[in-house]
Amino acid sequence: MLIKNQQDFWSGLMFIGLGSAFALIAEQNYDMGSSVRMGPGYFPFLLGCLLAILGAFVTLSSLRGEYNEEHEVSHFDWDILLLVIGSIVLFGYTLNYLGMYISVAILVIFSSLASHEFSWKIAIANAIFLIFFAWLVFVKGLGLVFPTLPAPWSEWSTDAQIIIPIAIVVGCVIFYKKVKGAN
Repeated sequence: MLIKNQQDFWSGLMFIGLGSAFALIAEQNYDMGSSVRMGPGYFPFLLGCLLAILGAFVTLSSLRGEYNEEHEVSHFDWDILLLVIGSIVLFGYTLNYLGMYISVAILVIFSSLASHEFSWKIAIANAIFLIFFAWLVFVKGLGLVFPTLPAPWSEWSTDAQIIIPIAIVVGCVIFYKKVKGAN
């Protein structure tokens, strides 16, 4: 078999793909500037290139060494990927409507559902800690201005009034199944 470590091989390809995509988007959509006077696309382009180079090293290293069955990829957990990405998207969508405190709690608790070692006590403890940490860093430390508390229902857009409750109910059902399955 040519591929000695499947995990590294597929991870490396993912790094190459993501890095190339970020570099391409930065190069096409933002002013690059120069190394002396960097534009807004310079740093993302550089990071994308570095990620692609790192991916190439990881992919090439997966072709060397001895074959090990422990590094085989038997299946891919799409549901876990969707939970994590969905949590991040829901956080971004709910931030203006539910405020930072509730949005961070939703992000942490829903994304923790992706763990195979899920514990609701740890998820809630992490949520409380990260709410405090986000408040300390972003509101107090950096002085960023964004809503920390929920906006009144009347200020929500129509799609937010439909999408957010449905997403929260779906997340709560998944949460309930995880907690019930853990007992």
